[in-house]
Amino acid sequence: MSEEISQQIEQVIRGEEESPGDTLPPLGTELEPEQIALVLESLPLEARLDYWQQVPREQQVDVLVEMRLEARASLLGRFDSQDLDHLLSDLDAETLIELAESLPGEVVDIALARMDERQRAHYEQSAQYGEYEIGRYVDHQLLILPQNSRVRDARRLLRREVPEFTERLWLVDRTGRYAGAVAITRLFGQPEHLSLVELLDEELEPLQATESLLEATERFEMELLSALPVVSDKGLLLGRMTTKLALELLHEHYEGQIMASAGLDEDEDLFAPVLRSSKRRATWLGINLLTAFLASWAIGLFEGTLQQVVALAVLMPVVASMGGIAGSQTLTLIVRGLALGQITAANMKPLLQKELSVGGLNGVLWALVIGLVAAFWFSSPAIGLVIALAIVVNIAVAALSGVLVPVLLHRLKIDPALSGSVILTTVTDVVGFVVFLGLGSLFLI
Repeated sequence: MSEEISQQIEQVIRGEEESPGDTLPPLGTELEPEQIALVLESLPLEARLDYWQQVPREQQVDVLVEMRLEARASLLGRFDSQDLDHLLSDLDAETLIELAESLPGEVVDIALARMDERQRAHYEQSAQYGEYEIGRYVDHQLLILPQNSRVRDARRLLRREVPEFTERLWLVDRTGRYAGAVAITRLFGQPEHLSLVELLDEELEPLQATESLLEATERFEMELLSALPVVSDKGLLLGRMTTKLALELLHEHYEGQIMASAGLDEDEDLFAPVLRSSKRRATWLGINLLTAFLASWAIGLFEGTLQQVVALAVLMPVVASMGGIAGSQTLTLIVRGLALGQITAANMKPLLQKELSVGGLNGVLWALVIGLVAAFWFSSPAIGLVIALAIVVNIAVAALSGVLVPVLLHRLKIDPALSGSVILTTVTDVVGFVVFLGLGSLFLI
């Protein structure tokens, strides 16, 4: 799948470069919505907007749902009234819940007004639960029968269109409270007059709507079923959690952990605007700066034993640490893109430009902060200048290495997720120390 997406990205970007403003080569019609979403996320913003027009209209809503929050917002923010009208023409409750965070409130209200009463009720029910509660994301396409139904009623229901992941029928009492589940396989060979209550799966416990997404996913893994019922605190059957949802949540959880380890959000757009990316990453760099100065303070406790230009030895950990954290942020984003097949030779140049711009902006910002602190700390403007220049160079090199190291390892068939950070740390440490001490030798001795 990743190879197919990579080929599509190559075709899209090369086609735009060869014939800018002309008819663009179409997106592959054989791609699924989630694959189209990955392709669109892999394009710079203007190309993304151009190729959005190539997405078949019947797939556009599904593609939007599959996209990450930031990338989706970059498209929705450019929609005109006609685009929004098409988007809202046939939304169900589950889709609107997914898109609501990316849409203005008045647009959500318009979408609700166009829904039938049943879909509005589903939306209002789901919207009562928080972003990280399973009740918000339940699937309402399930087969429900009153608990006093018989086998003949179940067989009649199964003659209709059966939703995906249906291996059980769900029973409710007259108030809508969950009363149990019956496996469809248990209906075989049973007399038509037999009550479904006698066929209940007594070991199947429903999920509580207020359970966290991670807890619900862990329960799902243990049960090994295609769907689990979800109930409210009053026992009302709200819907079900399916295998598809469980896998999506599990994937998002682990991707979120990887991105969080570098201070990033799993919803970050590969081609997010430079200022937005810089602002988000600057926060993590600021946190790291505090720990770096703590290490420098500890070294400074032993400055009486050091000889010439003790300030250089004290400040060395700051240079290495700032380069390391900046490089790891870029590395994490690129490793994710490689794993999904989003990064190819065709989009390397704009991606490299973007990361160098982010590194340069953050480098200058934190160089000023660190230079002023160092100059005040050691009462020497020259020391402040030396470390400021070293920080700018090292963060820029870290951004460059964060893109090139994992790409090179990927081409050599070496897993960049396992070895990329080791190589990156070595590069940033060596460059940081050589530049810092070299500048110190020129300006201070």
